[in-house]
Amino acid sequence: MYKYDSYDQAMVDARVEEFRDQARRRLEGKLTEDQFKPLRLMNGLYLQLHAYMLRVAIPYGTLDSRQMHALADIAEKYDRGYGHFTTRQNIQYNWIRLEEAADILADLAKVEMHAIQTSGNCIRNISSDHFAGAAADEVADPRPYAELLRQWSSFHPEFSYLPRKFKIAVIASDTDRAAMRLHDIGIQIVQNEAGELGAAFYVGGGMGRTPMIAPCINSFVPLDQLVTYSEACLRVYNRYGRRDNKYKARIKILVHELGAEEYTRQVEEEFAHLLDQGVEPPLAELERIKAYFEDPLFEAGTPETIDRSDPDFALWVDRNTVPHKEAGYVAAVISLKPVGGIPGDATAEQMRLMADLAKDYSFDELRVMHTQNVVLPHVRKADLHALWTALDEAGLGSPNLDTIEDIIACPGLDYCSLANARSIPIAQKISERFAETGKTATLGQLKLKISGCINACGHHHAGHIGILGVDRKGVENYQLLLGGSEAEDVSLAKITGPGFDENGIVDAVETVTSVYERERQDGERFLDTYRRIGMNPFKEALYG
Repeated sequence: MYKYDSYDQAMVDARVEEFRDQARRRLEGKLTEDQFKPLRLMNGLYLQLHAYMLRVAIPYGTLDSRQMHALADIAEKYDRGYGHFTTRQNIQYNWIRLEEAADILADLAKVEMHAIQTSGNCIRNISSDHFAGAAADEVADPRPYAELLRQWSSFHPEFSYLPRKFKIAVIASDTDRAAMRLHDIGIQIVQNEAGELGAAFYVGGGMGRTPMIAPCINSFVPLDQLVTYSEACLRVYNRYGRRDNKYKARIKILVHELGAEEYTRQVEEEFAHLLDQGVEPPLAELERIKAYFEDPLFEAGTPETIDRSDPDFALWVDRNTVPHKEAGYVAAVISLKPVGGIPGDATAEQMRLMADLAKDYSFDELRVMHTQNVVLPHVRKADLHALWTALDEAGLGSPNLDTIEDIIACPGLDYCSLANARSIPIAQKISERFAETGKTATLGQLKLKISGCINACGHHHAGHIGILGVDRKGVENYQLLLGGSEAEDVSLAKITGPGFDENGIVDAVETVTSVYERERQDGERFLDTYRRIGMNPFKEALYG
C-alpha cells in the first residue's frame, strides 16, 4: 500500500496546525460559526444533531493494521468506543468535541492518515474496487491510478471550490463493485484489442434527489493522459456548473442539460488545450506509485481444499469468501452487519481484532468495502477456519454477504441533521425479521439499501429493494422502491406507491420477498425476477 513521502507528511502536518489555530479561534469566539463552517468542512468536521462528526479519509479503502489500531484508539479516546464505516470507504466518528478535533487529526497524521477533503465542494476521497489487487477478473490493479488521482486532486487550487461536492471511483474489471456509474466521474481501466491499457470515462452519475446513471463519454483514454482528461472534465464543470442553486449544482445536471454529446465536445476541446500545456505528471511518478502496490509474496502450493465438516464454518465460507487471482487464497469478508446490529459500526475492540487478524492472515492489509463491511484481501484457504473462529467469537462472523441481512444504511435521523427519518431501527428490524423466519438463505442475492432522506447516502436508488425515509406531516414515513442496481447492470429503483410506517415497511419488505419466491424461475436473483415480471405483481400484493 502507498506510503507517505516527506512531502505528503509535511502537507498533512501543516494542515493539522492550521486547523488547530482555526478551532482555537472559534472556541475563543474570534470566528463565528458561519466563518468557521467552511474551514471545518475542509477538514471533514460536520456539526450534526447532537455533536460534531469527523469523517476520516481511507483512500480507495486500503489500510494496514497500524492504521486500524489508530482508528480504534481514536474511537476509544475521543468518541464513545466505536466508529462507522461508510459507502465511500471512509470512517466516521459521531461524538467529537471541537476542543479535541485537532488532536485527532494529529493522531491520524502519525499513521499517514487525514480528514482532508472528506467534505466541502471539492474532490472527495477517491474510491475503488474493494477487491482490487486480489480479483481474478481485473486487467490491472486500479489503486495506483486512484492514488495518482488522489495526489493530483489534493489541494488542487482550481478545484477547491467547485459548484458542489465531487466523487470519483476507479475500477479495472467488467464487474462493477464500486457503483462506478453512479459517481460524478467513473473510470474503468480497460484493455483494447492490441493489449494496451486505457481508461473509459463515465461522467455525470449520482444519486440524491435527481438520480442519474453516468453515460460513457470516452471509451479509451490512454493511461498516460488519465490526469489530463480528468482535469478537462473538471474544468468544463467548474466553468459552467450551477452555483445559484445547490440542488442543481452537481455535474450530472450539467451533463443532462447540455447533453452528453455537447459536454463531451467541450471536454475534448479542453483536453486538446491541456495536452499543449503539459499538465500530466511524469511517467516516473506513476511508476513510483505502482511500486507500492506490488503483489505480496504469495505462498506457492498452498492447499486448495477446505475442511467443511463444521456446517457453520462451511456456510460462512460459501457466503463470505470471494475467489482470488492466486491459487490457494481467497478474499475474506468481515461482516459489520450482525443480526439486529447497526450496519457499518465497529467497536474499538473489533477494530483491533480486525487489525491483528490482517497482520496474521492477510499480509497486514485490510480494505473498507463499498458495502460498509471490511475485507481481508489475501487469506490462505488453510487459515480460514482459524480466522473464522476468531471472528465468530467477536461477533464478526455473520455469514450474510450480499443477502437481505447485508443492509446498507445511512446514520439517518439518529445522528444526521439533514435526515427526515431514522434508518438504523429499520435496518435492525428487517435483519431480525428475516433471521427469525429463516428466509435469508432461500432468497439468495438480494441487496437492500436504506436512506433517511433524499440525499441518498444509503444508496436507496441502487437497491434491489430500496427504502427512503421521508417526513409526512411530522411523522416518519418510508417509501419502498424496487429494481435498482449499482453493479455493471446498473439501474435506478422505482417507487412502488404510498409509503409505510416503521412497522409497515418491514412487513412490506417481507411481502415483496414473498412475491419473488412465488414468481422466480430457476437461478433468478430477485432483480432478475423483478425485471422479468415488472412492478405490477408487487404493487398488487402490497396495496391490493
